[in-house]
Amino acid sequence: MFTEENLKGISVFVSVADAGSFSAAAEKLNLTNSAVSKNVARLEARLGKKLFTRTTRTLALTEAGERYYRTCAAVLGELEETELALLTEDKEPHGKVRIDLPASYGRLHVLPLILEFAKQYPLLQPHVSFSDRFVDPIQEGIDIVVRIGGSDAWSAMLGHRFFGAQRLVFCASPQYVAQHGTPQNAEELEQHACVGYGDTDGRVSPWYFTGRQQADIERRVILPRIAVGDGEGEMMAVLQGYGIAQLPLWLVKDKLDTGELVEVLPELAMDGLPMNVVWIKSREAQPKVRAVLKLLNEKLTASGSRLFAVTDC
Repeated sequence: MFTEENLKGISVFVSVADAGSFSAAAEKLNLTNSAVSKNVARLEARLGKKLFTRTTRTLALTEAGERYYRTCAAVLGELEETELALLTEDKEPHGKVRIDLPASYGRLHVLPLILEFAKQYPLLQPHVSFSDRFVDPIQEGIDIVVRIGGSDAWSAMLGHRFFGAQRLVFCASPQYVAQHGTPQNAEELEQHACVGYGDTDGRVSPWYFTGRQQADIERRVILPRIAVGDGEGEMMAVLQGYGIAQLPLWLVKDKLDTGELVEVLPELAMDGLPMNVVWIKSREAQPKVRAVLKLLNEKLTASGSRLFAVTDC
C-alpha cells in the first residue's frame, strides 16, 4: 500500500525539476535551501537511485529521475485538476483545455466549432493542435482527441464516443470527365489517371471497394499520376484535372454541391474508418472538459447525417 511516508518529498522533487534549481524551488515553496535538499536526499535514499546530477553550475535529471518525474508530475497534475473540478464544478468553463485534431478534418469541421464556442466563455483557453499520427492522450496529457481510425480496444482510462464512419467517394473535375470520359466500372476506373495519397516513405495508399458481399472489402493498388500526402492537397490536384481520387465526403461535399467536382461511380462509395471523440476519463468532470465534450459530441454527431455514414460501429 502506498503510505503517507511514500508521498514525502515528491512535490519538492517535482518543484526542483520544474524550477531547475534547489534555490528557485525553495523560494517557490517558501522553504530553506537546506530543507529542499534534505527532502530530495531522503527521496533518493528511499528509491536507491540518484534523481539529479549536480555540478556547481547545473542541475539535471538523471535517466531514472526523468522516468520518476514524468509519473510524479502526472499524478500531482491529476490531483490538482480533480480538486479544481470539485471546487468549480458549478461554475462556467475556464482554464486551458488541450485538444488534438486530425489535420484537414480538424481545420475544416472542428476548429470552427471550438472558435465559436470559446466566444461564449472568455475564460476558456482552448489549446488546439493538429496531427494525423496516433496520439496517446494519457502519455501526452491531452484532454480531448478527435480521431479518424484508432484503437479497437481503447484503454480503460479513456472514454470514447463514435460519431460516424468516414464516407469515401470517387470524384473528378468536370473538365477531366469531359476530356477522358466517365468510367463505368472498377476495371475501367483503374485505367484512368488517378490522384493518390502518398506518405513520406514513398508509399501510396491503395483504393478500397466494397466486395460482392457487403462486409467484404477489396483492396486495389494504384499507380498514381500524382501522389500528395494531404487530403486537401489531393483535392487541389483533382480540381486541377490530374485525375480521379478516392476522398472522404467531409472533404469534398461542398465542391460536389457547387459542381466544382463530380462524383464518379457512386455505387462504389463506401464506409471507411470510424471517427471518434476520445478523452481522459479522470478529467471529464472538469467544467472546461465537460463543456467541450458536450459541444463535440452533439455537433459532430449532428453533422454525421450529412458527411458520414452514422450506423453503429
